[in-house]
Amino acid sequence: MAKLSDELLGLLRCPVTGSTLVQEDNELLTTVPGPAGVPLRYAIDEGIPLLLRPEQLAS
Repeated sequence: MAKLSDELLGLLRCPVTGSTLVQEDNELLTTVPGPAGVPLRYAIDEGIPLLLRPEQLAS
């Protein structure tokens, strides 16, 4: 698991909610709920945050 720097986390924002993100294992979670009322999750692949929804990655 790659730990993202605090500096990078301070710059990143959720593309859907605009909220800041926190790292939990190999995922980034929004600090405010998304449209469904739960935090959105974004994968981190080899240290690179993938700020796309899962359905967008499958395309």
